[in-house]
Amino acid sequence: MNYKKQILGWLVATLRESAWAPLAVLGFYLVGLVFDWYDRFPPLDIPTHFMGGVAITYFFRSAIKQSQKFLGDIPALVQVLFAFTCTGTTIILWEFYENAFDYLFGTTMVRGLEDTVVDMFIGMSGALVLSLFYGKR
Repeated sequence: MNYKKQILGWLVATLRESAWAPLAVLGFYLVGLVFDWYDRFPPLDIPTHFMGGVAITYFFRSAIKQSQKFLGDIPALVQVLFAFTCTGTTIILWEFYENAFDYLFGTTMVRGLEDTVVDMFIGMSGALVLSLFYGKR
């Protein structure tokens, strides 16, 4: 089997298994923006970032698990650590997106440095919780 088919199979299997999780959180986030939920209820931001960390970690863990079909066995600890660090990178990029969007379009998604740091901490807390559960498997 050639690598293009393997990569396509990996991508399809990963999306089938786990794309629903980050898409559900993103959908909730977008609905919240449309209906101004985050302005009306600022604490709603915390569970959204927590669940985002959980969902993104689940997605990356699924992608890593699916990649073993053509890469070979990856030790469980490596899978957990790699998924956790990929989530951290994604969280940083998300915060860059929020800051850039505010700057370019005059929105107010970011409420200051403390908001950004708390968002990142909460997201990584969600990643850690899922990683600890996955570490048991």
